[in-house]
Amino acid sequence: MGLELSVVTPEGELFVGEVDSVLAPGSEGLMGILPHHAPLVTALAVGELVARQGDEEMVFAIHGGYMQVLPDRVIVLADIAERGEEIDVERAEAARHRAEELLKQAPPPEQRVAAMNALRRSLVRLRVARRRRPYREREL
Repeated sequence: MGLELSVVTPEGELFVGEVDSVLAPGSEGLMGILPHHAPLVTALAVGELVARQGDEEMVFAIHGGYMQVLPDRVIVLADIAERGEEIDVERAEAARHRAEELLKQAPPPEQRVAAMNALRRSLVRLRVARRRRPYREREL
């Protein structure tokens, strides 16, 4: 018996299904979740959420939110989440470039923080987009 994973954003459900494991970007670092995990609730950071079912892997770009873990269920309430195969790589590259250019201009502190956050989000989106091939295919 696996875990039921729900990935939900303010726009609606992004994914609901059974998986073997979940790797999530917790606020304190990466968290691995397997069936029968101890219950918990945690904040999510910007990062990759990886769900595995057998040899298949689903990867999502997560941009904040919360995760509830129960022994047989994981609920991700993400501020923003995108499936790897739905990420527009050109758009993410353009966002990365804009953020890097702004940072080179030595902006004031509040703009620097915003640019660093934008850079972090774009890098996660690019990393997830590059991982969108099935797990088995990447290992061969």
